Amino acid sequence: MRARETAEALGLTAEVDDRLRDCDFGRWSGLRFQQVLLREPRKLVSWIRKPESAPHGGETIPTVLKRVAAWMSERGGEQGHMVAVTHPAVIRAAIVHVIQAQLPSFWRIDVLPLSQTDLRTNGRRWVLRSMGPIVADPDADSN
Repeated sequence: MRARETAEALGLTAEVDDRLRDCDFGRWSGLRFQQVLLREPRKLVSWIRKPESAPHGGETIPTVLKRVAAWMSERGGEQGHMVAVTHPAVIRAAIVHVIQAQLPSFWRIDVLPLSQTDLRTNGRRWVLRSMGPIVADPDADSN
């Protein structure tokens, strides 16, 4: 719902793909990081140290990585440009996949709200081009 509303606010028509849904945080869903830290500090630290675990009863990070990689593999052969409006966990997973980073790197990527991550493919491999705030297109009509 959040991603769909953001896409609509950007004037985009949203086509929902379940593989780009946010990580299932189980019983931590809807809680802020600090709330989880206060309620279950050991389990939170355990999850960060061992992302293949799911102490919250939801999804593991490798599961998120696998579904995002599958989406990217399918889309990699398509021509033209595409915009995917999604969640920080999905963006982290895509970056880890593209740069072939180790699993703990997932937690070392900070995705800001309303930012953009530019990933490119030539049909054979993906590259990370840039990350940062959304910048207006200088070639766009100013009217």
